[in-house]
Amino acid sequence: MKTEKYIIIFLVASMWLVCSCDNRPTREVWLEEIYRDSCFVQDWGIPQINQSVVWTPLKVNGVAYEHGIGAHSISRMLYDLGGKAVSVSGLVGADDNNMYACNLQFKIIGDEKELWKSGVMQKGDAVKEFNVNLSGIDKVLLLVEECGDGIMYDHADWLNVKFVTRGEITPIPAWPKPVTKEKYILTPKAPETPQINNPMVYGARPGNPFLMAIMATGNRPMMYEASGLPDGLKLNSETGLITGKANAGGDYKVLLKAVNDKGTAEKEITLKIGERIALTPPMGWNSWNCWGLSVDDKKVREAARMMNEKLQAYGWTYVNIDDGWEAAERTEQGELLANEKFPDFKGLSDYIHSLGLKFGIYSSPGPTTCGDFLGSYQHEEIDARTWGEWGVDYLKYDHCGYHAVQENSEEKTIQEPYIVMRKALDKVDRDIVYCVGYGAPNVWNWAKEAGGDLWRTTRDITDEWNVVTAIGCFQDVCAQTIAPGSYNDPDMLVVGKLGKAWREKVHESALTPDEQYSHISLWCILSAPLLIGCDMSDIDDFTLNLLTNNEVIAVNQDPLVAPATKLLTDNGQIWYKRLYDGSYAVGFFQIDPYFILWDQDEAEAVQMKTYDFELALKQLGITGKVSVRDLWRQKDLGEYEGEFRTQVPYHGVSLVKITPAD
Repeated sequence: MKTEKYIIIFLVASMWLVCSCDNRPTREVWLEEIYRDSCFVQDWGIPQINQSVVWTPLKVNGVAYEHGIGAHSISRMLYDLGGKAVSVSGLVGADDNNMYACNLQFKIIGDEKELWKSGVMQKGDAVKEFNVNLSGIDKVLLLVEECGDGIMYDHADWLNVKFVTRGEITPIPAWPKPVTKEKYILTPKAPETPQINNPMVYGARPGNPFLMAIMATGNRPMMYEASGLPDGLKLNSETGLITGKANAGGDYKVLLKAVNDKGTAEKEITLKIGERIALTPPMGWNSWNCWGLSVDDKKVREAARMMNEKLQAYGWTYVNIDDGWEAAERTEQGELLANEKFPDFKGLSDYIHSLGLKFGIYSSPGPTTCGDFLGSYQHEEIDARTWGEWGVDYLKYDHCGYHAVQENSEEKTIQEPYIVMRKALDKVDRDIVYCVGYGAPNVWNWAKEAGGDLWRTTRDITDEWNVVTAIGCFQDVCAQTIAPGSYNDPDMLVVGKLGKAWREKVHESALTPDEQYSHISLWCILSAPLLIGCDMSDIDDFTLNLLTNNEVIAVNQDPLVAPATKLLTDNGQIWYKRLYDGSYAVGFFQIDPYFILWDQDEAEAVQMKTYDFELALKQLGITGKVSVRDLWRQKDLGEYEGEFRTQVPYHGVSLVKITPAD
């Protein structure tokens, strides 16, 4: 037996020596030589060969570099080394061609183990050098991470990167195409009896035009009642629209009632007549993600009609035109009117208001907008006055056009033009919700002080899971800034049919059904504005199911507007927030930490799995029994004590309401 044992040991050792003593000559390979567009996953922009992500020469801390890849967080480049590579070396740094500060980190990961990291880097830092041993490594990942401030302006350069290898280095997809899953509907059909879905609070200013619909599902026709309205407001009992002007400030308890042939529903809400509006996150539609600059009067009217018919009863209110409405020149009086696509803005606004909906518009503090149309620079008061005359209820004010006149990148400088527009809006006798729009970094630090009701915290969203999670999953950084009337805006919803802003044709959202459930759930827990970006004339039953679950929407519209908390787990993330009644909305999300699949052969199996999650109730501050309700299925799951466990599909969610027994 001993002789056989020694023979086996000798053979194993011999095989190891043969495999490890590869005497083939090494060769050097530049990173840019093996880069392939089809194999990267990056959450903003496309990596560029031998130039920065914004197509300028590679330059870090004043030094120019000839070789490299210009990337942007979060970025992933995966390479199959076949165990033949010897090393990888080079430099990394934050690119100089960037108006704003950034926080990012480079990592090199081999076979799921961290081999090297740069530490947090910022624009202006000297490059950092690496020389990493890759002996025996099968696959290597070049990763750029965001570091707690989101992916805004994280321009990241891999410089003079060389692999030393005895074999081939093959770029491979960081993630394969998702397995196709059939759409599935979880939300039960609304009952025939009336059900009122208005938020529990509503804010308006005294003396300004007031418009609020009683939002009720159930069989039509329906009659409406409202008792306790403040002086100056009246209800149309047939349409359910409350209009007029509230004469005096104060908190008014108003009992809403809806009656049809199946029964009666009642709900008490509080009208807060004062200086604060948008006391729950705005809900509505924005033209950009579907129509881009091709938006016109007909498309907007159709969106309004469809919202009125299918979504308004659940709380959807705003119909917002994004960029592309502006005329080529101002009038002699300085007015900016609409172009030929919108022949009668006042008529369009009146039509939207006649449905009980609200009308939104778009501009920029710069001379031009993001789409290179005329902005509001040095015309703030006349533009605000024009919008007031048209009946505008919402302004999205994107920053990007202001770069042409911006003196520096200090927060005070960025904030100034928003204060100017805030003062102009305050001179208009209308309640105009003010969105401090896209393009300004770390906006949550100063936008509320500038008078914003909401503020865009991110770059533009697209219908890609890695982008949705990169945007949504860092919102805990700014979560503490929210309150009634003050919201972080992680951009629009990418469900339904989208497209003209990004592609030639309108297309189905690229998110899987599970990912779309996750997307809506997370935005609701975040108390984020809910702005649909799809073709409203062509909404299928699945998308309606996502947008018409009143229990899920109630999480978003909860009057407490509590900040969300994120917990990291082995299988993903748990997000929760406290609700006004002492319960908690909790979402269990299956999210990959790096969005990487190391073994391509396991792609289908990984995507078809369900993943176990467990939450100790003490993490919510709960020690006794709780009742748990599945919000998407609108189904009670029973009583629990100590912990709650659930299973979640790949990239999916389990969204529940946990209510303490006492």
